[in-house]
Amino acid sequence: MSKKIVIIGGVAGGATAATRLRRLNEKDEIILFEKGEYISFANCGLPYHVGGTIQNREDLLLQTVEGMSEQYNLDIRNFSEITAIDPQKKTVSVLNHQTKETYVETFDKLIISTGAKAIIPPIEGFEQAKNVFSLRNIPDMDRIKNYIEKEKVKEATIVGGGFIGLEMMENLIDLGIHVNLVEMSSQVMPNIDFELAQILHAQINLHGVNLILNDGLKVFSKQGNELILTSGRTVKSDLTLLSIGVVPESSLAKESGIAIGLRGAIKVNKKLETNYPDIYAIGDVIEVTDFVNQQQTIIPLAWPANRQGRLVADIINGLDVAYPGTQGTSVAKVFELTAASTGNSENTLKRLGIDYKSIHIHPNSHASYYPDASPIALKLLFSPDGKILGSQAVGTDGVEKRIDVISTAMKFGAKADQLASIELAYAPPYSSAKDPVNMLGYTADNLLNQKVETFDWQEIPNLLEKNAYLLDVREEFELATGELPTSHVIPLAKLRSRINEVPKDQTIYVYCQVGQRGYNAARILMQHGYSVKNLDGGFKTYKQATYRLSTPKTTIVSSKKNDLVSVESSKPLSIDACGLQCPGPILKVKETIDTMSNGETLEIQASDFGFITDIEAWCKNTGNTLVDNQLIGSKVVAKITKGIATVNEVEPHSLPPEGVLHETKNGATMVVFSGDLDKALASMIIATGAAAMGKEVTIFFTFWGLSILKKQKIKKRGMAKMFDLMLPNSAKSLSISKMNMMGMGSKMMQNVMKQKNVDSLEVMIEKANNLGIKFIACTMSMDIMGIDRSELFDFVEYGGVATYLGDSERANLNLFI
Repeated sequence: MSKKIVIIGGVAGGATAATRLRRLNEKDEIILFEKGEYISFANCGLPYHVGGTIQNREDLLLQTVEGMSEQYNLDIRNFSEITAIDPQKKTVSVLNHQTKETYVETFDKLIISTGAKAIIPPIEGFEQAKNVFSLRNIPDMDRIKNYIEKEKVKEATIVGGGFIGLEMMENLIDLGIHVNLVEMSSQVMPNIDFELAQILHAQINLHGVNLILNDGLKVFSKQGNELILTSGRTVKSDLTLLSIGVVPESSLAKESGIAIGLRGAIKVNKKLETNYPDIYAIGDVIEVTDFVNQQQTIIPLAWPANRQGRLVADIINGLDVAYPGTQGTSVAKVFELTAASTGNSENTLKRLGIDYKSIHIHPNSHASYYPDASPIALKLLFSPDGKILGSQAVGTDGVEKRIDVISTAMKFGAKADQLASIELAYAPPYSSAKDPVNMLGYTADNLLNQKVETFDWQEIPNLLEKNAYLLDVREEFELATGELPTSHVIPLAKLRSRINEVPKDQTIYVYCQVGQRGYNAARILMQHGYSVKNLDGGFKTYKQATYRLSTPKTTIVSSKKNDLVSVESSKPLSIDACGLQCPGPILKVKETIDTMSNGETLEIQASDFGFITDIEAWCKNTGNTLVDNQLIGSKVVAKITKGIATVNEVEPHSLPPEGVLHETKNGATMVVFSGDLDKALASMIIATGAAAMGKEVTIFFTFWGLSILKKQKIKKRGMAKMFDLMLPNSAKSLSISKMNMMGMGSKMMQNVMKQKNVDSLEVMIEKANNLGIKFIACTMSMDIMGIDRSELFDFVEYGGVATYLGDSERANLNLFI
């Protein structure tokens, strides 16, 4: 006997259900209602048409009403909105938006596929704003595209850092529009964990996006042309896209008495049935079972909607199938990067109180010796018994391939250590003999079988506070790219011969760049009776996780009047560091620089985007000049001049006499040699004034001036302890240069400052940092005086005279205090 099946809503779920229903039964009457014009379109492609990547609008229209009706013998009624459902009478009320006709249609089976709608919170000034949009369908896309072209949009703001927000960010940048991205939480893309999201934050910074985290939209001002954030910050905006998220479009179901569950989603069982017989629901409008934790959740993705559309047709036709739950496997493009995930994140596991283990690795996408290999940051989460709970990856190539493999393994119950035994296709252009997925399996096996214990990047602040024994087994040249304070450095190759230097009366926290050498060191120490833990993912994971948002800068310094070879005229040497495993790129740079003459230029290409910050830090700490450092395509291209490139004939190691202005180009630089309170105050006042006038300000602290930057006191020995006894502990305890009177003078000055409503030195320093003033501590002076990095403020950068002179070349104000 034939059935009359009514479907409410097209696109992924409804359209899939309709075509599957017809293929299973030629006799059934199938009616598809869609309140809009389009019944089947590629909503995931909408941002890419706005940005011009997908040029033809028609390419997004997967099926037309006429074509789909004829091919599948369907009764498709677009511009027809269902206004009510009567579950007892098995009828729906219909409004035709073109004819304004209303009528009632009966059904034997009903499928609700109404999807989700964009969240539009009640924001003050929203009604008066004329330039605010959301993006869910073809008409939304058309409105945004037309507005950009008509109004010549130059600056846009996206509110929300989820999939649509990030995709629109990239496409607006492609159009040459400056973009502000405002996200209320501490990270974009909530389906991945913070340390991997930080990789995306760095990439977003590289493309000039003004990324604002931990802040939200509070008020639309000036008819939407100015946004006031919850922090009080204001942002100018010619166009604003609200991409805060979506909620199930379930009002019709709720009014009809259909059971509603989590966050307004329709409750269904594994057969996709609602609480009424013969009424089903699919897609973004329903709550689903989380495949990993078996809790109810909402996962509005295209794959589940399509799968549910097919299954509901099978179920209606009597096939013995069910929908077991959703893993939430997803992927997104963020400029050159790909970010993918499956299963639960660490945040989700913590929230639900689920016990888990976590591992990070940084393999290459394919064999490092084959051109264009690039690193992947890969994370695996699993239970103590090995059950895979989730995985995440960020990189440029081969990212989604690895997550798809892990997703498949999860689906069929493989354990974490069994990833090592998956036989995957290998050839140098595509993979490695031990694929990254296999490497995750080997790493998990080591942890599950107690071959090693690990600690993670989040534990490091606490370990530093407790003065734990940190053992860095990297080579000396790698330290220029960054290290953990108070670390003891013994390169892995020398560990056996120097093992007596390592104390046995405490746990040894060992680390290297990505974790592999740290594991080898841990195995050596464990077999000599040491208690050891290895840093999961190595220093690279920690460095990525602790990335600080900034405006990306490209340093360009060319020598014109110096004995150095001219950067502009000299043809640089060139090396390709793409695909090299850490510390390969920096090692290759060092080896090449060592063979070069002073003033020669070296060009380096690297596939690891972290090389941008690594090479900058290395140059600062080795006295070489970073001439250019930029992203070209999917590679970092940096140029280095050996030595210090200057634009004048001032001796590199000479400083201007006290009080003399040294005019060169633009900005302001200061050398603070004194640790006197009054001189420190003067330097902060001048620096903040210069920054307020739009200058780029650098303050270089050396010798006694380093006391200004101290935040805490640590235990010291020997000569360092003697210096510590004689020097101030922090900015609070500085003396004044005249009439100090055993500290009374400085107390009097601080009291008068308070009475006159003048900021304290500590507040001045904080405000200076907020203004973007660069604080550099002289590493040579620190070494002489026994000052450790952990004593100084976190925002302080480290370098030598090369760093200071590089900034002074672009300054028209230079002071020595």
